[in-house]
Amino acid sequence: METATGNHRTQNPQLAALIEESGFSHAGLARRVDQLGLEHGLDLRYDKTSVTRWLRGQQPRGATPALIAEVFTRRLGRRLTAQDVGLDACAPVYAGLEFAETPQEAVDIVASMWRKDNGPYAELRKIAFTPAGLVVPSRDWLIGRTDERVARDATTLPPEELAGTRPVAVGAVRGPSRPVPGRVPQQARRPLPGTEGAEQNAPGRDSRPAVRVGRGDIAAIRAVGDLFRALDHAYGGGHARQALVRYLESEAEPMLRGRYGEQIGRALFGAVADLTRLAGWTSFDIAAHGLAQRYFVQSLRLSQAAGDRVLGGFVLTTMSQQAVHLGHGREAIQLARVAQQGVGTTAAPVVQALMHAAEARGHALLGDVRACTAAMVRCERALATARPGDEAPSWSRYFDEAQLADEFAHCYRDLQQWRPAAQHAEKSLRLRAPAYARSRILCRLVLATSRLGMGEVEESCTMAGESLRAAGEMRSARTVEYLRDFHRRLAPYRATPTVRAFEEAARQAGVI
Repeated sequence: METATGNHRTQNPQLAALIEESGFSHAGLARRVDQLGLEHGLDLRYDKTSVTRWLRGQQPRGATPALIAEVFTRRLGRRLTAQDVGLDACAPVYAGLEFAETPQEAVDIVASMWRKDNGPYAELRKIAFTPAGLVVPSRDWLIGRTDERVARDATTLPPEELAGTRPVAVGAVRGPSRPVPGRVPQQARRPLPGTEGAEQNAPGRDSRPAVRVGRGDIAAIRAVGDLFRALDHAYGGGHARQALVRYLESEAEPMLRGRYGEQIGRALFGAVADLTRLAGWTSFDIAAHGLAQRYFVQSLRLSQAAGDRVLGGFVLTTMSQQAVHLGHGREAIQLARVAQQGVGTTAAPVVQALMHAAEARGHALLGDVRACTAAMVRCERALATARPGDEAPSWSRYFDEAQLADEFAHCYRDLQQWRPAAQHAEKSLRLRAPAYARSRILCRLVLATSRLGMGEVEESCTMAGESLRAAGEMRSARTVEYLRDFHRRLAPYRATPTVRAFEEAARQAGVI
């Protein structure tokens, strides 16, 4: 599986030093690379002989160099790149997870993602989620400071860019980046897998004069965010996700590369951060988890440029929700706690409530009843202090009594406390507005699962059947995953006529 770098086999002192520092045996390193490959859907068959060949200078193919770097990253607790290991990286695991040092570098990274997501690159939706990629961005956000300057005006832009006579290289970083003391070195930015060469073929869209951004532009972006949020709630993330990404590329990018002062610039970065988080959320809803993770990280960086700690906390909360969905309870708890620590107690009560709810979900996933209960109490108390006239971000409006009951129902389901899970699910369904169609489907399936846990097989299948029919109108992978989870729980009751009828309906719908 190896290819020699040349006829002369050179030693790899960087790899040798890392092996010694980590304490890995050759066989142990090979085994961990194979295990990490499985996390990313790769069937690798390396052994101690493979490691010996790497030390002699041979280069593993494909994504293996990045996987080796991630193995050492996890072991040593600091970010290492394939180059740090003395290897070439063809498809870095961390591509798109960079926490940029400057606002304009952040624009370059996220704009490149929008462009690739809009192109004919289906592979982009298959990028793997990596738990190790959560550590550095959340830490950098927590300890980082708001950027001193984001303005782009006549005092900061060169004349040729103001006039539109010099195209700016797409994806280029403006100016040299300087190392920041105490900061983990970033991996060199490389193309996302399957998109190599796309940047060189992209049109020179910066050849136009930089546009002047005003308050009306910010209001328009925020209105677009409210529109796409409503579409997501009603029809699922897959319904208008691509239209949202196209809007970001065609409208938001020219504004970010335009002309604006400090106040407008901060508001612009905040509005675009919100839309980028929504692009990640809708990607999450169609099970494009690696892509969603990368949008969340970039949204987090944009929120820092905006100087909006509350929005950044919400992004981290969203990342926590994704981690719970993917079964990473410890990471989910850590993200929720970082969000709480970074935002503090000055945020609106509803914002504090949703952060505590995310932490509770992580504890429930791990089966920690005491910690989950404590987080749920904090969540309930925070929401109880909310008043109708409170100023709260538009993105937080979904978190109300119905959502609170929904979160509690999920927690009790994961703790296998079926009766309170059913009670809270029923309450949520009574309070939930019809516009939140996907949430109603998911909550009904939590209720069905809880009824099944109490032995009410026929009633649970009836509820799941209603959700199955409603899911047919929804473009959401999560609804399908909830249905499949319910189907797996039916295994002890397969001989029951009601169960067989549900299975047949699910089979015809393509769910199982």
